Amino acid sequence: MKVAILDDYQQVALSHARWERLDAEITSFDHHLGGPDDVVAALQPFEVAVVMRERTAFPDEVLSRLPNLKLLVTTGPANAAIDTDAAARHGITVAGTGGVDGNEATVEMTWALILAVVRHVPQEDRRIREGGWQQTLGGDLAGRRLGVVGLGGIGKPVAAVAQAFGMDVVAWSRHLDPEDARSVGVTPVTKEELFSTSDVVTIHMKLSEGSRGLVGRDDLALMTPDAVLINTSRGPIVDEDALLEALQAGRIGGAGLDVYGVEPLPEDSPWRSAPRTVLTPHLGYVTSKTYSLMYADAVEDIEEYAAGRPVPRVI
Repeated sequence: MKVAILDDYQQVALSHARWERLDAEITSFDHHLGGPDDVVAALQPFEVAVVMRERTAFPDEVLSRLPNLKLLVTTGPANAAIDTDAAARHGITVAGTGGVDGNEATVEMTWALILAVVRHVPQEDRRIREGGWQQTLGGDLAGRRLGVVGLGGIGKPVAAVAQAFGMDVVAWSRHLDPEDARSVGVTPVTKEELFSTSDVVTIHMKLSEGSRGLVGRDDLALMTPDAVLINTSRGPIVDEDALLEALQAGRIGGAGLDVYGVEPLPEDSPWRSAPRTVLTPHLGYVTSKTYSLMYADAVEDIEEYAAGRPVPRVI
């Protein structure tokens, strides 16, 4: 049995689970394979592929051209980049893993970005390494307002951290329960009030047709010149062109982004030179604990498949 592990950028997959339990030839790809033709060419020999979240897409165009592929394991309980209906038509079992309750790691990443943007950490780090000293004037959090777009499993603990910093916290989403928000000390407001009064706006929504482009040009225009936007959810939730324009024109104070419309970020992406930004390469869930849990479940999925038993966590 040949097993492919995709998008193992840090070359850590093999050290985060007991792959030796499998009677298999395992190949780890430490680079993004590319477009559909590249994916098909690389995966032709493999019976099993383990994919990291949504880094590589598996539409019908790809699945239909992989006759040897019988099991596709995605880390996490679901994967919007896999056409599960097409997989079923082609006799490919799609299974998931645990390990991506995702809350703690993404909450921590959110606050890493907030603090980095507000206190200009990357700029000052570069400054001191270049022989300089203090250059920027940091912002404050205590007494300021955090606006949370999406008060769910991640939004609530993000709000709790803000309260520990002494921030006033407000929230909005289309389906926000006002009493639920108030029960955790968060004030429900309109979308307009959130964007016009928050010093930091942070997004915690799942990407869907309803949330795509949810934060648009009009919303960004409401933000104050010193306010910052943080996105650790999915890039397409925000109108990226409008956000880039706002940053370039100095209409908002800054942005901390962990997610983008196209990932990995192309080398010629304008985001690479965007002003007043802190950019990270989708690190929200990328922690040792998360990887260990996900890859351990992936090994279990493959073991059960190889033994002819029902595969756990079938999607």
